[in-house]
Amino acid sequence: MGPDGPVYIPRMLPGEVVEADTHAIITPSPDRVKAPCPHYRTCGGCSLQHASDRFVAEWKRAVVLGALAGQGLDAPVGETVTSPPRSRRRATLHGRRTKGGVLLGFHARASDTLVAVPNCILLTPELMASFPALEALVKAGGSRSGEVSLTVTQSLAGPEVSVTGGKPLDAMLRLELARVAEAQGIARLTWEGETIALRANPMQRFGAALVAPPPGAFLQATAAGEAALLGFVRGWTAGAKRIVDLFAGSGTFSLPLAEEAEVHAVEGDAAMMAALDRGWRNAALKRVTTETRDLFRRPLEPDEFKGFDAVVIDPPRAGAEAQVATLARSRVPRIAMVSCNPVTFARDAKVLIAAGYALDRVEVVDQFRWSPHVELAARFTVS
Repeated sequence: MGPDGPVYIPRMLPGEVVEADTHAIITPSPDRVKAPCPHYRTCGGCSLQHASDRFVAEWKRAVVLGALAGQGLDAPVGETVTSPPRSRRRATLHGRRTKGGVLLGFHARASDTLVAVPNCILLTPELMASFPALEALVKAGGSRSGEVSLTVTQSLAGPEVSVTGGKPLDAMLRLELARVAEAQGIARLTWEGETIALRANPMQRFGAALVAPPPGAFLQATAAGEAALLGFVRGWTAGAKRIVDLFAGSGTFSLPLAEEAEVHAVEGDAAMMAALDRGWRNAALKRVTTETRDLFRRPLEPDEFKGFDAVVIDPPRAGAEAQVATLARSRVPRIAMVSCNPVTFARDAKVLIAAGYALDRVEVVDQFRWSPHVELAARFTVS
C-alpha cells in the first residue's frame, strides 16, 4: 500500500512481497514459475506465464465462482480444462516493413512496439509455419510508416489470412498479393474485407461435416477447447430429438449434434448460415434448418420453442439478455449454454433460475492459455 492508496504492479502474484521503488520481488509466491517462453519479458501476447498451471486453472475457476456469487447463485463448478501449449489455431499478428526487411510479431505489453516471436509456444505449428507467408504479405502491401494487422486461421487447406491496415488496393497490388498467396500456399486471402485470392476453400471440420466459414467468421480458439465444449453440450443434449442452436455461427455445435438429432440453427449473419447449410448438405446428417435472425433485436419468442427438446445457446461476450428473457418463459426441458464471459453468463443464468430453471452444472474451459480470458459451459433443467 502506497501513501496515496494501493499500488498496482503488473505480473505480481498473491502474497508476494515487493520492493516499492524497484518492484523487485523480495518474497516470491510458491506459484511463481520461470516463464516457458523466451519472449515473455517483452511480448504482450501472453500475460500469465509467470504463474503455475495449477494457479491459473484454480484462478479461472474462482473467476466463474465469483461471477455466480455476484448474482447470488451457487452451482457445482468443475475443474478447469486447459488447452495445451502450441494449440491456438487463430491469432492476429502485426507487421511492418523495416529498412532490412519485415518485422512480424505481437505488441509488447501496453506498447505499440512490435516483438518478433520466432519460437512462440502459444500458436500451432501450422500457424508458425505460415510466418513466411505473412512476412511476404507485409513486404508486398505494408509500409514503413504504418502497421499491418494480419489475422491468420488454420484450415484444412492451409492458412486463411485477413489483412487490415495495408496499402490501398490497385491493379498492381492485386496481382502481387495473388502471386504471394499462390506461392505461399495461402488458402484464402482477404484484404480490407475484399477477397483477393481463393486458392482453396479454407475448410473446417465440424463433426462429420466440412464447412468453409466466411472471412472473419467466429471459430473456437483451439481444437481441444472446441472438443471440450462440444463434449459437454453433447452430453447435456443426449437423447433430444429436436434441438435449436442459438447464435449458431457456422455450425460448431449444430452440425455435430445433427448426427443424432434434428437441429434448427439460428444466427444473425447470413453468410455463416449459408456456410453451415452447404456443410450440412454435403454430409450424411439428420435434418438441419437455418434461420438468419438478429437475436438481439428479434429473439425467438416462447411459442417458437414448442416441439424442441433442448436449446443450445452460445452468445458473444455481451450475453443474450433479450433472448434469455423469452427463453426463460419457454419451459424447454434442457438448456446448454456456452459463454465467453462469466459476468454476463451469471446475469443471464439468474433470469433462467428466477423463471424456474435449475443450474445443474458449470464446466470451465481455458482455450486462451496464459491469458485472463475464461470460458464455460453450463447445463440448465426445468426444476
